[in-house]
Amino acid sequence: MSERPEDQQERVELLDQSEIDRLMNESQKGPEVSVYRHDGSRFESSESVFVDIFDFRNPVFLTEIELRQVRIRHEKFIHYLAARLSMFLRMDFGLKMSKLYTTPYRKFTENIPSPTYISLFRIEQLSGVGILDINPRLAMTMVDRMLGGPGHSVRDERYLTEIEIALLEEAILTMLEEWCRQWEDIQEMHAAITGRENSGRFLQTSPHDAIVLVLTMEATLGDCSEPLQIGIPYYTIEPVIKHMQENARKHNEPNPNAEKPRWRNPFDNINVPIYAVWDAFDIPMRDLVSLRAGDVLELPQDVIGETRLLLENTPRFIGEAGLDGTHVAIKVTQSLDDDNLN
Repeated sequence: MSERPEDQQERVELLDQSEIDRLMNESQKGPEVSVYRHDGSRFESSESVFVDIFDFRNPVFLTEIELRQVRIRHEKFIHYLAARLSMFLRMDFGLKMSKLYTTPYRKFTENIPSPTYISLFRIEQLSGVGILDINPRLAMTMVDRMLGGPGHSVRDERYLTEIEIALLEEAILTMLEEWCRQWEDIQEMHAAITGRENSGRFLQTSPHDAIVLVLTMEATLGDCSEPLQIGIPYYTIEPVIKHMQENARKHNEPNPNAEKPRWRNPFDNINVPIYAVWDAFDIPMRDLVSLRAGDVLELPQDVIGETRLLLENTPRFIGEAGLDGTHVAIKVTQSLDDDNLN
């Protein structure tokens, strides 16, 4: 008797174990990513290719850990710079970090107030041009102090003269030298002033969409308190950031050649006092002082299983009290770490 076509369609074909394993392996594999060279040719799958993922819509140039490391270096920079400028001006010069952030170059230059004094600088070992923006009132107050003045705030709203600029650039070189010093453990750097401007509207030292690392500080000299900011393109300090990442990675990796801790024989003969204690119950002080030899205290049934062992008055283990022949013994049931110590 032949099968009907309906029965043939309803019949289910069974798979053997090898076919099931193959399907499971294929389902666990992620989608194959095609990587192409600049000339349009495709990398073979057998070649090892490292792909660095970049989100063009939401670019993240510094992770939280990297930004924290950069912040620590700039906090040290502010501390040492304040001390150096105080010695340079022979007057207390206060510096405090206001912000440390990344922003597009166009937005950074648009937010620079006018009039202002902008010093353009270049780091010899790196590419790109950095921007140092000083409020004119702070700049003229610094120049006044360098010329022997009392360091009172200058209220004039004007551009700096050539003589004032020449004097101010001495202080600017001190700032740039101190900034480079904070990275000398990674790379030796030297900065030089390449130009100056009075407005940020027409600056074209970087592409408009380039990301800039901006350090904004509040500077105080006498009764003058004005902002001071440094903007450095990310592509300028990217090599330094990568070196910083590599150093941090090497520091965190375990050293396979490191000597493992070993027991020292002199420790064998050190006597450590051990005490077994129970948290039974609380009684009033009046009843405690009235206890006499021969009095009986009734303990909870489960207190024996919660015996605490103290080493040098520090609880380290929990055990169960019992008898071993004619001796009282403690069976250790749990080890207490530092987080569980009471």
